[in-house]
Order: sequence, then C-alpha cells, then structure tokens
Amino acid sequence: MEKIKLTAYDAAEFLGTEKLQKGYLDYVAKEGTPEELIEAIKTVARAKGMSKTAKETGISRSGLYKALSPDGNPTIDTLIKIAKSIGYNLNISFSPIKTNC
Repeated sequence: MEKIKLTAYDAAEFLGTEKLQKGYLDYVAKEGTPEELIEAIKTVARAKGMSKTAKETGISRSGLYKALSPDGNPTIDTLIKIAKSIGYNLNISFSPIKTNC
C-alpha cells in the first residue's frame, strides 16, 4: 500500500488577491468568533506577504512576526493596521451589558 503524504492546510495559500482577502475577513467577521477573526487577520497578513504587510502597516517585520506568532498577542492597533493595509475597515463597537437587576 502506498503511503499518503499529508501537509498542513494554510488558508493563506488560497487568498492571493485583495478581493479574496476581504471576502475571507467579511465572512469570518460575520460568522466567526473574535478569536477566529484575529486568526483570519493573521492569515491575511501571511497571504499578502509579511514584508509587504510590515511596510504598509509601519510595523517592523520582526515585530509583525512576533505579534502574529502562535504565542503572540497582537494589540488591537496592530490588527486594525493589518486590516487597513488591504482596505478593510475594522471597527470595534461596544453594546451595553444587560443585567437582570
């Protein structure tokens, strides 16, 4: 029996255009969790290319790698800059918390 070689799936490999990147972010923003949206923004940064993303965001390449690493904890500012670099407006709004008091 022939062995099958599997490779890890990386959505960034399929987001080669700005239109696809925006569509991906739109979908995740509407259907996903905040954590999934953060991962989607990281994926878009990789799809664009880290050097290009760093240049467009004004964040150093090493800083971008650090913030977007699996152990990284990017700030909201970093995430907004990455989204903005593809023309995507990431707005954060807060809703009042309803209490039963």
